[in-house]
Amino acid sequence: MDLICRKSRLQGTVAIPGSKSHTIRAVAIASLASGDSTIEGALDSSDTHSAAEAYSTLGATIQSQGTTWRISGTDGNLTAPPDPIDVGNSGTTIRIAMGSCALISEGNVILTGDEQIQRRPAKPLAQSLNDLGAKVEDMNGTGCPPFRVQGRIRGGETSIEAITSQYLSSLLMCTPLADNDTLIRVPLLNEAPYVGITLDWLDRQGIKLDYASDYSEFRIPGGQSYAPVNRRIPADFSSATFFLAAGACLDNAVTCEGLDFSDTQGDKAVVEYLKAMGARVTMNDQTISVQADALRGCELDMNATPDALPMMAVLGCLAQGETRLVNVPQARMKETDRIAVMHQELTKMGADIEELPDGLIIRQSNLKGTEVQGHGDHRVIMSLAVAGTFIEGTTTVKGADAMSITYPDFAAHIQSIGGNVKMNT
Repeated sequence: MDLICRKSRLQGTVAIPGSKSHTIRAVAIASLASGDSTIEGALDSSDTHSAAEAYSTLGATIQSQGTTWRISGTDGNLTAPPDPIDVGNSGTTIRIAMGSCALISEGNVILTGDEQIQRRPAKPLAQSLNDLGAKVEDMNGTGCPPFRVQGRIRGGETSIEAITSQYLSSLLMCTPLADNDTLIRVPLLNEAPYVGITLDWLDRQGIKLDYASDYSEFRIPGGQSYAPVNRRIPADFSSATFFLAAGACLDNAVTCEGLDFSDTQGDKAVVEYLKAMGARVTMNDQTISVQADALRGCELDMNATPDALPMMAVLGCLAQGETRLVNVPQARMKETDRIAVMHQELTKMGADIEELPDGLIIRQSNLKGTEVQGHGDHRVIMSLAVAGTFIEGTTTVKGADAMSITYPDFAAHIQSIGGNVKMNT
């Protein structure tokens, strides 16, 4: 499926769907909890459904009706299924589930996913789970899925270089249910705000732990349990990024509804990125409005926000002077190598762009519509589609199906604010 985009004026309001990061954590915790949970405002997408299917296979009962999900938990007693669990394209699901499966006393669980998932490393997480008493092995010897997981973690000590925060979040979510206490040392951590999301969930669930303010060390008492989850999922700042950035283009003006700036999501930093580039930003209660202005290049440290790199690379093409997106090497380990892919696709559109080991340098460019590839990466696809609405000519984004991973309604929402985009099957 392709997304056909033409120059448009984008003005209006978009209600942002629920956070993927929050929804998947809610599913995992509710599945490990005792009793019944109700999650309102859940993200209804293929990634979150992968999480629901995985934990259903492990013994939870999950019923979803649109954005309302009801989950009967297992009281920490997951069961090993006879067949492998396929998480599709969900990297968050497979890494969090690795920790959950290491709580199972009998049997083993094979966790796998699509071709992209089978290229995404998780060996450091596997090693830490092994340090704590599990037996986790990469079945192809690549450090990537499929993984065979046998429990049960006992607790103990481990050190992990969290090149993606998902490794640490997985450990923090499973170790409270271990029999003994756990000490985790973290000499390297990328994407720290995502760990903040996990800690917020643990705090709301009454989980006890101590940690250093810089997240370099965690002490987690064992023998704890999760309470049922009854919570509304916050709107997703990562998904809002595309519309907030769109408001900064040409004579656009876009408002995003439902965003809670008190939430722990790291991608709310995008608002500060837009301000630094000169966009006009107005914030009210759970709404953020962005209007176009003359954008200027600047340097942005994006270590905490790798999901925003594709869209900010597009904005860099509009900004006067030079924009540097730096300190985000883990962007190469997402659904695709986002640094290389954005360099490749924006070059096709006429961008003056340079690839760094840990980011991109972009100079103001006169982009033109052309055919580009989405590389199976939902955030690359949506960024290129937004680019297509402010340049001359027709932009065809190939393989746009992957938008369903986090934002199935993206095209409809762009259309609702005046976007000249259509799906072509």
